[in-house]
Amino acid sequence: MLKEKIEKLKKEKNAVILAHFYQKDEVQDIADYVGDSLALSKIAANTDADIIVFCGVYFMAETAKILSPKKKVLLPKLNSLCRMAQMIDYEELKMYKENNPDTMIVTYVNTRANIKSLSDIIVTSSNAKKIVKNFPNKKIMYVPDKNLGTYLRHITKQDISVWPGFCYIHDLLTKKEIEKMRLDHPKAEVLVHPEAPLKVLLDADFVGSTKNILDYATNSKAKEFIIGTDKGLIHALEKQNPDKSFYLLSKGLNCLNMKRITLEDVYESLAAEKFEIDVDSKIQKKAIIALNRMMELS
Repeated sequence: MLKEKIEKLKKEKNAVILAHFYQKDEVQDIADYVGDSLALSKIAANTDADIIVFCGVYFMAETAKILSPKKKVLLPKLNSLCRMAQMIDYEELKMYKENNPDTMIVTYVNTRANIKSLSDIIVTSSNAKKIVKNFPNKKIMYVPDKNLGTYLRHITKQDISVWPGFCYIHDLLTKKEIEKMRLDHPKAEVLVHPEAPLKVLLDADFVGSTKNILDYATNSKAKEFIIGTDKGLIHALEKQNPDKSFYLLSKGLNCLNMKRITLEDVYESLAAEKFEIDVDSKIQKKAIIALNRMMELS
């Protein structure tokens, strides 16, 4: 019944619902589009909808607002925050930038709008390697994920410094967990998100974003997979690959902030058009330059 009410409201209000792969299963199922940060960013920029209901965390809805400043962007629960995004301070980054004018600020999409406004270019886990390789002779500060930044430095051999931020669920993954899961599932391939520590990534069979992992598992001839990212992705993997088996690498792979939004929240937010996201126009104008640069190179 609630699904039908949401569908009716969407048509009446010319709204579109976007959901990240880490959202609850029922939220993913009601969404018009389910994807990773890059895909959802592109959809947000190109949608003809008047209202964007973003089922994700705060920085994602903010990014949609930066790309679509004239649209109404709603986040069904305002306390859906990303811990990593909170690990970088605007004044600290501003001071770093002033003291290191020859260093390029490459910023992960998992950041607030004011951080993006200080950045030279934005990246996602899907396109970070491709974009960084466009600047082989530049000194780079990668913010705020130390793990993805360290991985980029390892695979590109470029001059990359890293900010000390991290994803609290991926950062806890260990090689021992991979070893144990390989013993339990010897035929399974290990697929891990690049927000994990380098030792874990080097022990995986494949490293990639949520969408990369989904595509890899779908195209692989293997029938079993150990998944090293948030449990929310398992839903999409099983829907797309009903003949394959998926095992979560660790029980701790469950971002509680990504699971705050319920169907009731989506309905109430859309019905009352409440919890609207706004971005200061000065910050928006600076941040969109870095985001557009990403879109051009993606």
